[in-house]
Amino acid sequence: MCSLSQSKTEIILAEFPAARIIPHAAVLTTLRIKNLALVADLTLELRPGCNVITGETGAGKSIIIGALNLVLGERADRTLIRAGADSCAVEAVFDVVKLRKSLAPLLEEHGLEACEENQLVLKRIFTAAGANRQFVNGSPTTLATLAAIGEGLVDMHGPHDHQSLLQSAKQLAILDAFGGLQAQVAAFSELVRGRVALEQEKAALIVDEKSYAQQLDLLRHQVREISTAKLHPDEEGEVESEHHRASNAARLLELSQAALGALDGEDGSLLNQLGALGRTLQELQRVDASAKSFADTHEQAVTSLRELQADLSRYADRVDLDPARLAQLEERLNLIHSLKRKYGASLAEVIAFGGEAKAKLQNLEQRDVELARLNAALAKLDAELSRTGRELTAARRKVIPKLTKAVTRQLQDLGFQQSELGVSLAVAAPTASGCDAVEFQFAPNPGEPARPLRAIASSGEMARVMLALKTVLAAEDEIPVLVFDEVDANVGGETANAVGDKMRQIARARQVLCITHLAPVAAAADTHFVVTKQIRDGRTLSDIQPLNAKQRVDELARMLGGQGEAARKHAEAMLAGR
Repeated sequence: MCSLSQSKTEIILAEFPAARIIPHAAVLTTLRIKNLALVADLTLELRPGCNVITGETGAGKSIIIGALNLVLGERADRTLIRAGADSCAVEAVFDVVKLRKSLAPLLEEHGLEACEENQLVLKRIFTAAGANRQFVNGSPTTLATLAAIGEGLVDMHGPHDHQSLLQSAKQLAILDAFGGLQAQVAAFSELVRGRVALEQEKAALIVDEKSYAQQLDLLRHQVREISTAKLHPDEEGEVESEHHRASNAARLLELSQAALGALDGEDGSLLNQLGALGRTLQELQRVDASAKSFADTHEQAVTSLRELQADLSRYADRVDLDPARLAQLEERLNLIHSLKRKYGASLAEVIAFGGEAKAKLQNLEQRDVELARLNAALAKLDAELSRTGRELTAARRKVIPKLTKAVTRQLQDLGFQQSELGVSLAVAAPTASGCDAVEFQFAPNPGEPARPLRAIASSGEMARVMLALKTVLAAEDEIPVLVFDEVDANVGGETANAVGDKMRQIARARQVLCITHLAPVAAAADTHFVVTKQIRDGRTLSDIQPLNAKQRVDELARMLGGQGEAARKHAEAMLAGR
């Protein structure tokens, strides 16, 4: 199946009533912040579903998002380190019980510790002196690795993050995700990679005649030089050892003969002295039988020295004073060193180079045959690319009306009663994603022509378009945690209620963390936190606490404009209508 209809999306969302939270692939359970801006030491315990954070302007709500960005790999601004502190630390703990099978290979690939008790722990530390350290499950890692892991866990949406929706590649990815076309895109991408490889092979063969002749000469020389040498991977050590002995043959013979003379030469040799010693020990044994062990030891010593004498004699006989052999060994070593300088750091690398050169030579010598083969393969691949590209384009065209209908319906709930989202699909140069260029178009007012999404000036309109898309794509989106930082800016009234409803719908399939100034959005949350700014010991601190039922009424009343009875009743009605 290559598309997902609007009815299927609605069924997916309708299966989970508002009070029920489905199991998420991963949940951000804990965020710990130390010495960041106005935060001295704070631990935020989050829950599945929709978590909302509110508070007065300037209380420090943005610090929470900033800390999360840091632990997900964003570049550190050391001016944010709390005054008087040497370092700042942020730690995020994720429950990945539903994600451990896909996460484990990624951790292993980067040499990181596995998750214990289904918890993934990300930690970031940076100091005023410039040191920057990051850890995954206690293992030190790079900032790039931390960011790569974070990309698969959290999707951040701030007041300016709607800009990603303006990119054609992002819009194409949204269309493919809604239609379930990832497998077709992957198949097309694989064909493109195959074609690039064939073109590279062909380019290596297509050279001018002068270059062709030069390459042939060079390769023939290399192959001939290496093959003529008849190399063995381990022979260098053997030749060096033999050459060392041959170059020192005179000295070796002199030393071995001197040793033989010391053993059995003139009257003062060791063996002559041992003979006299033996006679003395025998006389000692005749006088005292208990001295027999001395004579036995003497006999063993004589036997050992006789064996040493025989070994030395054979060694001296083998010492070769042949200058011709020495010259041969020197010539062989020079050849080995010369080949290593040209073709590799070891004889094994030289031999491998020779094999590669031989294969290249064979290809060049059969250039016409090889070119014909490559051209045939390219023609076949081009036909396959054309067919696959047409099928992908056709599948996308079928998905477009379903996506536009689904998003338009969500936009109507968000206050655009007569607006429409359109998608234009044009032919483009082939890329790994296909042969299509996509342009999302938006017509916010009846009677006005649709304009590209990038032409929309209002951040409020962009925020609502993004929320509509996120709601529609909630069932297909693979990112388990979504963060919305005041994306509901510039909306109010009934639209604010609709934004809250959309947040709750998204939270049925994903964990949501939302910072908002709108009471209707805050009232839709499953868990409500408030950020406050306090002064302790002459220092300003930001703190965050979860609210109970009564405290939520108080906070919503404040957001509605006061603590009067009317505001409280309105707040209570909002919570009752969740």
